[in-house]
This record gives sequence, structure tokens and C-alpha cells, in this order.
Amino acid sequence: MHLIWLRSDLRLHDNTALAAACQRGPTAAVYLITPGQWLAHDDAPCKVDFWLRNLKCLGQALGELNIPLLIRHADTWDQAPQVLLQLCQELSVQTVHVNEEYGIHESRRDAAVAQALEAQGLGFYRYLDQLLFQPGSVLTKTGTYFQVFSQFRKVCYNRLHSALPRRVPTPKAQAALPLASDAVPEQVKGFAPPSDALRALWPAGEDEAQRRLAQFADAQISYYKDERDYPAKPGTSQLSAYLAAGVVSPRQCLHAALQSNQGEFESGDIGAITWINELLWREFYKHILVGYPRVSRHRAFRPETEAVAWRHAPADLAAWQEARTGLPIIDAAMRQLLETGWMHNRLRMVVAMFLTKNLLIDWREGERFFMRHLIDGDLAANNGGWQWSSSTGTDSAPYFRIFSPLSQSEKFDGEGRFIKQWLPQLASLNKKEVHNPDAVGGLFGVADYPRPIVDLKHSRERALAAFRALPSRQAVGGVYE
Repeated sequence: MHLIWLRSDLRLHDNTALAAACQRGPTAAVYLITPGQWLAHDDAPCKVDFWLRNLKCLGQALGELNIPLLIRHADTWDQAPQVLLQLCQELSVQTVHVNEEYGIHESRRDAAVAQALEAQGLGFYRYLDQLLFQPGSVLTKTGTYFQVFSQFRKVCYNRLHSALPRRVPTPKAQAALPLASDAVPEQVKGFAPPSDALRALWPAGEDEAQRRLAQFADAQISYYKDERDYPAKPGTSQLSAYLAAGVVSPRQCLHAALQSNQGEFESGDIGAITWINELLWREFYKHILVGYPRVSRHRAFRPETEAVAWRHAPADLAAWQEARTGLPIIDAAMRQLLETGWMHNRLRMVVAMFLTKNLLIDWREGERFFMRHLIDGDLAANNGGWQWSSSTGTDSAPYFRIFSPLSQSEKFDGEGRFIKQWLPQLASLNKKEVHNPDAVGGLFGVADYPRPIVDLKHSRERALAAFRALPSRQAVGGVYE
């Protein structure tokens, strides 16, 4: 018998390790419940719930192919080698197949499992699946990992021209095995189930992921470049949670985008080109995890920025976390995160820059808070985004480029529709007032809405001073947009 160990690849179709295992002969699948590890990695309760719901759907789909789904418990990844070895011995498994995951802890886990299995004469096979290109295969001319996205993208384009990654065939039904599937738990202790309203926003299963992908590629992708920055518009694909859990693959996304654009990724439909670009950003940040493992260790990509004099300001941090900063676009975005497990991408940048620049609070506080609430939480993308916004990362915003929450709000939510959706206490304000109620609210501001916790102009100057003080920085004029 052969075994596929499922992780962040919760799908039947275009699953490299699953297809490889099934080609070898009778196959079973296993998933490890690892609550201690999830807590250590700040995985959000709504994300754990999403995984379990998708796992249940996948178990049913596998069952139709007579592939039993087994559930085992290993509180942390340290226990994975022993748990998997014991399962292999119980079932007389010959080979174990996995789709590769990235990050220092994931690599160590897989190396330890491989060592334990191979010591007993069992095969352990790893496959490229959640990326288009193997980390280490897209390098600079001097053989190092890229640090600048535009250069990375150029090499990816050249590779895509010569060989598009192919989708993998779906396994056919196998003869029934004398092995029953295990029930997928409805919830795991330590991870409270989310509200029914949140669950309804994110239905589980490959059918839903494929429906979203098809709808986006058919009806919305052409407008993606123009509408993706406007949080009140349905301008994004809403696929990030499904990509993070592996319910849909990047290959499936790429092929859908190419099909909508006559096979082109550098010319033609600007919306499709822009969306493929976002798939490559996702790719870039995962390659960074492998090439620069310090970012998996809560370290700044740019070492000199470890010296930034971040403020210890628990009251300000709590106000940001609880959506009561007194700046409507910030509070509306944080309310969206808290209630839906997701935040619009433009707003992720705006709230991250507000925390790290205007409040001068360490980006790691924001990164951790996001992971604890995002249904699409992904180490590489989340870390990459936070370090970009805080000017500590690869290809990051120059430290003197600081988004003004008011300008961003007026530009991307001009009518105030998004703000009013999430902050109904501001519904009576007109489209000019809603971005900055403090300016029109008189002595006491607007009822039921706090005054701003920070002066934007002063805090901007404070951030510029903190970054100029770094040893390798030179004083440069500010940009405020």
C-alpha cells in the first residue's frame, strides 16, 4: 500500500503527490491534526475550521475513488515522524508521498519524517505542487535568490514561455480497500468555531473553489487591474483562502487566466496580466522563505532595520486591533478582518503602514495579529506583505513612502461605501465628511466614534526620523500619498 500525507493540498484534482501515489498502486490518505503546532504558528480559528470543512469534502471525494482518509493526531510536528512511522507499519505501507511545503519548520519536519521512514526501508517522495517553479531554479546570474520582484518575474516569464507547468491527471477509482475512513472532527480544542455568517462567506470544497475561479476568469478578470484597489467593489477573485489551503492549485489559476487571455501572460488583457502578476508575487514570497530563512524566524529581511526604535505602545496597539483608531478607513478594514476572516488587499497595505509608520509599532505585532484572524493566513504572503509595508523587507516600499489613511480613503473609497458598511455609526455623514469625522464633528467629534489616536503629520515625521537614524540610511525627503 502507498500513502499520501495531506497538508496544504486539500483537493482531488491536479494534486501531484496524490496522482503519484495512486500510480504506484493501492493508496490511502492521512491527515495529521496538530493543534499545538497550529497555536505555535498563530493559525486563526476560522482557518482551522476552514481546513476541517475542506478536509471533510475531500474525504467524501476520495471515498468515491475508494481512497480511505485516515485522521491521526500529533500535537506538534516533533511527533509526526513517530505517528507516521507507526501508521506505515500498521498498514504495511511501502511509500509515503507529500507535496512540498516551505518555511524552516516545514522543511525540518519533512527531513525528520524522511529520516525516520527511510531508516525502516520506506520510501518518502516529495513533489513540487503549491508553486509553479521549484525554489532554487529561479536564480540570479550569480546563483543567488532574487531580492527584487521585477527581476524575478522576468525570469519566470522566460520560463513560462518555454514550458508551461502542466496540470496533473485526476486518479481513477481503485479497488476497495479493507480500511474504513475516519470521521473528520467538527472542531479542535483550542480553536473556537467561527460564526455561521463567516462560514457562509467561505463555503468549503473544490466545487466552490472552481466555481469562484471560473466566474472570476469569465466575468471579472478583465476589470481586475482597474477595480482590485476599491474595497467596496467585488474586484478580486476571493480565492486566497482556497489557494492557502490548497483547495485550488496555482496551476489551475494560471491556466484559467491564460485561457481568458488567448494564452498570453505579457500582452492582451491587462486584467489577466495583472492577476498572473499577483500569482507570481505569491510565488516570489515563497521562494524568499527558502532562500532567506531568517524571515521564517521573525527576523527582518533587511538586517539593518532590526535597529528601528519601535514604540512599546500597548494602548495604541489595542486600539488598532479593536478597530477604534478614530480613522474610518483603518477601523472599517479591521472590522472587516474581525468579522469575515479576510481583508481587502489594498487595505492590508494601508493598515499595515499605519501601524508600522504612524504608530511606529513593530511589524511583527501586526503580522501575528493578522495570522490569528485571517482565513487565508499564509506565512510567506503575510510576512512578505508586512515587511513590504514596514520597509524592512525585500523589494519593500522606501521608508519615506508613507500612505496617508485619509488620501487612501478618499482615493479608493470616494463615496464612503466601504466605510459605512463596516462603521454604520458614520452612515449619516456625507462623502466628504466620512473620511475624517474629526474635522467636522466639532468639539466632541461624531457620537459613538472615537477621536483619532494619533496626529498623522506628527507621526509621519516621527517615523521618518526613526528610519533616518538607522546606520545605513541617508536622510531623504518624504513622500506622502
